[in-house]
Amino acid sequence: MPAASTLTGLAAAGGPTELDIASLIRQAHPIVQGVMLLLAGMFLIGIYIIIYKTLYVRRAARESAQFLESFWRSRDIEQIYKHAQMLRHSPISQMFVAGYTELAKLASDERMRGDREGNMESIQRALRRAETFETTKLESMVPFLATTGSAAPFIGLFGTVVGIMFAFQEISGAGNATLQVVGPHIAEALFATAIGLVAAVPAVMAYNYFTRRIRVQRSEMETFEQDYLNIIKRHFLH
Repeated sequence: MPAASTLTGLAAAGGPTELDIASLIRQAHPIVQGVMLLLAGMFLIGIYIIIYKTLYVRRAARESAQFLESFWRSRDIEQIYKHAQMLRHSPISQMFVAGYTELAKLASDERMRGDREGNMESIQRALRRAETFETTKLESMVPFLATTGSAAPFIGLFGTVVGIMFAFQEISGAGNATLQVVGPHIAEALFATAIGLVAAVPAVMAYNYFTRRIRVQRSEMETFEQDYLNIIKRHFLH
């Protein structure tokens, strides 16, 4: 029967070549293996950044909401300051701490008490420095996701091209271009592209998510800066 003859032929040829993932990686060319290892490392680092930054950004937003509620509800600036010191992950609370520290410094300096404009500029600079520092903390490690999202597919494509080139060289030397011979080599080459896409897709999605959340945080910091300066101008600097 045809089926029996086919099985006999495969058995005589040594059976079908394994195409499981472990075999593809093990049989790939060393350069392709290096590309796969690099992409796997980028993927794992990206997953770590995604988990860490998700927790960090959410905590920052939650603590900022807690601080703003306390800031607008309380009339005791000392109490607000103590509360802000406990909310270390909130960029807005840290801006308040910086502004409060600068205000206390100016209040204790007799030479600066009559210079209303100079005092306001000093407080504004302190708020801007804190805003820049907190923004840098929020944005830390996020550029790696952008790099992974843009570079990983091309790195995987490089591994695929190299793998296919060496596959054709091996096929040319063997003088046999049957599917059983060509299939594993093409599969291991294309697997590098697949890893590149697996690394890139979550990185791009996470980068867009974090960019949007950080933009919201920066907008809230800018709004708080103006509100804080207005309060300082009306109640503390005359």
